[in-house]
Amino acid sequence: PGLIKIRLKFLNDTEEVAMARPEDTVGVLKSKYFPGQESQMKLIYRGQLLQDQARTLRSLRITDNSVIHCHRSRGATTATPALPDPVPAVPTAPGLPLGGGTLMVPTVMVVLALGWYFRINYRQLFTAPATVSLIGVTVLVTFLAFGVYGQ
Repeated sequence: PGLIKIRLKFLNDTEEVAMARPEDTVGVLKSKYFPGQESQMKLIYRGQLLQDQARTLRSLRITDNSVIHCHRSRGATTATPALPDPVPAVPTAPGLPLGGGTLMVPTVMVVLALGWYFRINYRQLFTAPATVSLIGVTVLVTFLAFGVYGQ
């Protein structure tokens, strides 16, 4: 009687159902569902970070079947978690992380190789300043490549 169902959604798309009263505060919700981890948990509702622990669910307009996004910040380690840790479900390969940024250097290297190909095969189209620029860009990209992949 008087309880509302709140869906707690994590970064790995898992969900937990929380039952609470509209009079409960954000702090009560955290302590009930994340005991010992209250300071690590960030709750987000409708794009707003719920920072004020004294605000009630009713004052935040959290109603039945609302979704609150939960994020566990990387703070001090605690005991075993009450809910699943928001970890990516897709395993990552050891070594280099694959993302949009890591494909930028190989793409630039291919474009640079094409530039050198045209410089060698069509040298009449390249002036001295263009050749010097190509050498400078090659040196810069080489340093960037070693900086990204040499870590």
